[in-house]
Amino acid sequence: MKGSAVLNRRSIRKYSSEPLDEEMLVEILRAGMAAPSAHNQRPWHFVVIDDRSKLDAIMVVHPHSQMLREAPMAILVCGVPSKSKVPEYLPQDCSAAVMSMLIRITELGLGGVWLGVHPNPDRENGIRSVVSLPDGVVPFAIISVGHPDAEKGPSGRYDEDRVHRTNW
Repeated sequence: MKGSAVLNRRSIRKYSSEPLDEEMLVEILRAGMAAPSAHNQRPWHFVVIDDRSKLDAIMVVHPHSQMLREAPMAILVCGVPSKSKVPEYLPQDCSAAVMSMLIRITELGLGGVWLGVHPNPDRENGIRSVVSLPDGVVPFAIISVGHPDAEKGPSGRYDEDRVHRTNW
């Protein structure tokens, strides 16, 4: 794939049956942990979900997760407010980790999609139950990961009408 991983990143919802190797997984997690965070608190934890019964259970509690049927794994990004001096920035911190991971997924020639969990209480409680999260841990987002079943080109989303200079 040529060009910038940021500009080539697409939400991939269909995966081949090819498994992921451990080195790729570690690279993805390393990218998440390299993300910026408020006061460098890094209040995140990651749950790697590669058990088929757990992926299937997530599809029951998250209405927009049907791509997990084909995905060989998913990564649940969690935030731990008590691990941060500024817990109100948890959504930004976890979002930065998710985006860093999605970019690395693209660089590795893999596909992924961001599935929002927080701040939806039903999704949070459902995911919390599926992966047995302890109290005080916020399930923020799920990233499905796999080898793409087909290649998507860049989306070309740049829109000059949304750019303002100095003032609105």
